[in-house]
Amino acid sequence: MSRIAARFKTLATQGRGALIPYLEAFDPDLETSLALLKAMPAAGADLIEVGMPFSDPSADGPVIQLAARRGLKAGATVAGVLKMIAAFREQDQETPIILMGYLNPVEAYGHARFCTDAAKAGVDGLILVDLPPEEADILEQPAQDAGLDIIRLVAPTTSDERLRYVLSHASGFVYYVSITGITGTRTASAEALQEALPRLRAATDLPVAIGFGIRTPEQAATAAGIADGAVVASALLSTLADTLDADGKATDQTLPRVLNQIKDLATAVRAGEKKAG
Repeated sequence: MSRIAARFKTLATQGRGALIPYLEAFDPDLETSLALLKAMPAAGADLIEVGMPFSDPSADGPVIQLAARRGLKAGATVAGVLKMIAAFREQDQETPIILMGYLNPVEAYGHARFCTDAAKAGVDGLILVDLPPEEADILEQPAQDAGLDIIRLVAPTTSDERLRYVLSHASGFVYYVSITGITGTRTASAEALQEALPRLRAATDLPVAIGFGIRTPEQAATAAGIADGAVVASALLSTLADTLDADGKATDQTLPRVLNQIKDLATAVRAGEKKAG
C-alpha cells in the first residue's frame, strides 16, 4: 500500500479528514523551506504538498506566483527540489509528499528520469496542473513503473462525462478545485461543497481533497469534514511572506508563525466531524 493510501485509510479509521499544507520549495531559501518541511508533520500536517517553482504558474494567484519567484531566485531546480525531499525522508518515512507543478520543467528534466528520481527521493504523488489525461501517456507509464500516483484536478465546471474520464486516469486521491479561478482568490461555501461531493463520490472511490480558497481553520475543518482532506496553500505563503525582511530574507519569525498557523489549522481539522456523503 502506498503512503498516500495508507494515510487516508488511517485517517478514515479515526473518523476525520486530512490537513494538507503547501509549501513552495526554496521559498525564501533552501534552508528555511527544508526546515519548514521537516517541522510540518509535528505541527499537524497529514500529507504535504510541495510546489516546484516555475516561472509561469498559470493556475496560481499572486501569492503563489510570488512564492515561486522567490524560490527561483533562491536557485530552485527540479534536481534541487528532489534533493530537498530526500533530505526530509532521512527523518520521516511516513508522511506522504505530493509534488505540485507544471509540465515544462519535467519535460526538460526527462519524463522517465523525473519519475525514477522523484520516487527515489521519496515522492509519493504528482500533480501536474497543465497535463490533461489525453496527453498524459508520456508520464503515466513511467509514473506507474516508479510507484507514483498521478493526482487529478477536477472543478465545479467539470461535466459528469468529463469527470468519469479524468478520474479513470487518477490515483492516490482527487484534488477538487472548489472554485472557478486561480488559487487564493475566494472561497467556496459549505453548501456548494456539500452539493459537489455526491457527484464526485459517484464517480470514484478515491479520497477527495478540497483546495483553492481555503484560508482559515474553520474553512479547513469544514472542507476536511465534507470531503477527505483540505489543502491550504496561499494562506500559509501569505504568512511566510509577511515575516520576510526588506530584502526578502527569512527572519526569526518565519518558521514559528507558519508552524503556529499549521497547528491552528490542524487543531480545527482534528476537532471537526466527518459528514456522511
